Amino acid sequence: MPADARPPAIFLMGPTASGKTALACALRERFALELVSVDSALVYRGLEIGAAKPDPATLAQHPHALLDLNDPSEPYSAADFRVDALAAMERIRAQGRVPLLVGGTGLYFRALQRGLSALPDAAPDIRARLAAEAAVHGWPALHARLAANDPAAAARIGPNDAQRLQRALEVIELTGRPLSEQQTGGSGGRFPWRVLKLALLPADRGPLHARIAQRFDAMLAAGFLDEVRALRARGDLAPDLPALRAVGYRQAWEHLDGATDAGTFRDKGIFATRQLAKRQITWLRAELDARALDPDRPRLLERASGALELFL
Repeated sequence: MPADARPPAIFLMGPTASGKTALACALRERFALELVSVDSALVYRGLEIGAAKPDPATLAQHPHALLDLNDPSEPYSAADFRVDALAAMERIRAQGRVPLLVGGTGLYFRALQRGLSALPDAAPDIRARLAAEAAVHGWPALHARLAANDPAAAARIGPNDAQRLQRALEVIELTGRPLSEQQTGGSGGRFPWRVLKLALLPADRGPLHARIAQRFDAMLAAGFLDEVRALRARGDLAPDLPALRAVGYRQAWEHLDGATDAGTFRDKGIFATRQLAKRQITWLRAELDARALDPDRPRLLERASGALELFL
């Protein structure tokens, strides 16, 4: 068999709070790598604390491409990400280095590698009917309907994520095909990069859940609510914007609206983050070509480095 002449790239994937950023930075110190963020919250300027953006000292030492691309008022899509990521990867290749793409947004990874099929335009009548059904039965009931028709999409869409649930059910009605099938069907032929996928998959979720709670408390101590107050004070943002549907921001906005007390807000924020991690793990387990690494086992860096040495 002829050797694969495509340039190499690394995908470092994992659930929130699994240690992806720390591992990516440590690998960059050992190999000729440059980092590209794959995170649907970190593309927005002003989402710092709640999005767990790497701190300035880390970014000064280990720059990440594709941070702070858009204002929170400007939606950013998986298709936008694919264009930007391919351009960043090519810049890194031209420097004689290897791109390491690190993050937890599965749709972005999938759009990058497989492309995106064209989806139908919005249908206001269908959306209005779905919203009316949700008003009567609740969005979790519509989530159950989605799970019956498109389990893959339901696994990554939360039961109260109204906008994404509405879109997924709308696409099924318009096309007769699952949204996940159309998003992953791909377009554009063979991916022009040879990829090593590393997936941080904890065997025991207990330590991951503990880190999620500890990190959320650290965010609160660092001024997360002040960050959201500043976003609200702009006057041009609303909680249904994609940027502000990010986990944590949605719950913080509700809290500042007076819908929850401080304790309930904390509990809801931690629970929503755990649910996000669950969906991310479900998606990662379907990536059968990824090499799984338990982030809570000893010698994580050595195990990841060994995989890179063989690949490169």
